[in-house]
Amino acid sequence: MNTATVDVSEIRNLSRPPDGEGSVQVQQDPKLKIGSARVFAVYGKGGIGKSTTSSNLSVAFSKLGKRVLQIGCDPKHDSTFTLTKKLVPTVIDSLEAVDFHSEELRMEDFVYEGYNGVMCVEAGGPPAGTGCGGYVVGQTVKLLKEHHLLDDTDVVIFDVLGDVVCGGFAAPLQHAERALIVAANDFDSIFAMNRIVQAISAKAKNYKVRLGGVIANRSQDTDQIDKFAKRVGLNRLAHFPDLDEIRKSRLKKATLFEMDKTPEIELVLKEYMMLAQSLWNGTDPIAPNSLKDREIFDLLGFD
Repeated sequence: MNTATVDVSEIRNLSRPPDGEGSVQVQQDPKLKIGSARVFAVYGKGGIGKSTTSSNLSVAFSKLGKRVLQIGCDPKHDSTFTLTKKLVPTVIDSLEAVDFHSEELRMEDFVYEGYNGVMCVEAGGPPAGTGCGGYVVGQTVKLLKEHHLLDDTDVVIFDVLGDVVCGGFAAPLQHAERALIVAANDFDSIFAMNRIVQAISAKAKNYKVRLGGVIANRSQDTDQIDKFAKRVGLNRLAHFPDLDEIRKSRLKKATLFEMDKTPEIELVLKEYMMLAQSLWNGTDPIAPNSLKDREIFDLLGFD
């Protein structure tokens, strides 16, 4: 019997297309395109306020008359909490209920309407140590396509787990047009932002995603963020100060648009509307140059 030898690297190339230098990525079905909607992926250090930022940005887009879908990509499944006023079941929960026969699911089993008509989905995630978040993101987009929800959507916002930019949680970058980074004016946030810049730069080599800029959050000042942004070539898109009212809004299960309109809140709402309008109008793609770890310490004055 004649046998042929095949180089292992050739098999790898056949089974998985390249995905950025040094990247190992859960590959999504190339037919799972979101379509004509503007798609944004929101990243940032854990606990920095990504979900609060994503939810209020979703409402701001809806106030512009856009049809908005927010997809939470965190196993905590609390991204849309202030929009829906509850912890909604995740896509994984819904699939488990029908023994993963997705054809048995109805749209109302995993899509929930939130404040001002924002449609909400929580992708959820596999149990710790048992799977990859990239699979969950792929299944979520597949379900949304099958139920034609994406056909009636103008804006999609992925709210992504912390600064975990492994192959799984970088999966939204395969669908996004722009990636946004939420950061505070401190070293840890900026260190995480640099790692996220590296991940986005890797994905940009093979996908359409580009970095949109940084959103300063929970910060009275922005001097450290601005110093880093100037060094690497980033734009600051918006600035949200450290206000008790913003923290209280989450405790009240409310978006900022539903809070009492104090002068401080009015300024924040104006900033969100400005951010939504500028993102809808289109931001220039950015190709920043990330720093080595030691360079960040040197830049921000840590010895």
